[in-house]
Amino acid sequence: MTRLTPLAPADAPERSRQLLREIIERHGEAGAMTATMAHSPALLQGYLELSRAIKRVKLPRTLSEKISLAVQEWLGCALCLAAHTEAARDAGLSEADISLARQGTSTDAREAVLLTYAVQVLAEPSSITGEDIAGLRRHGWSDRTLADVVGLVSLNHLTGAFNLVAGLEPAPAS
Repeated sequence: MTRLTPLAPADAPERSRQLLREIIERHGEAGAMTATMAHSPALLQGYLELSRAIKRVKLPRTLSEKISLAVQEWLGCALCLAAHTEAARDAGLSEADISLARQGTSTDAREAVLLTYAVQVLAEPSSITGEDIAGLRRHGWSDRTLADVVGLVSLNHLTGAFNLVAGLEPAPAS
């Protein structure tokens, strides 16, 4: 059940109105999450800027979707899980890959350690040690990748937490 009301551009604060109009011009609609974020111009603008920036990470799309699935499963955001499951399928991931990613793992040992790290960044970043980072490096992950994962996890945390607070859920299956 929706707890925060999505806003039409005409009902949004001025800066949000501008941002929503830009989104609608580019994509044809704003979507429930961004229309609801429009209550806070700062949040909406920050989300859009972070989302654009994270599109430039140097992770393969399939791995990025696996990370998003692991994070959203941990958070429990059904709307985000539905969106990332669809995106994962579009990226060519199998149902088995999707299921494993939602469990925070992979058949690929190298990916599995990165997925574990991503969930740890979300759930317990203070527990990450120098040895954890060294282990990730031994698996071939660069500092850039480790930093990119923090950004991707942060974006997923923002969207998942917002959707859960706002009460946004996927449309019922038809």
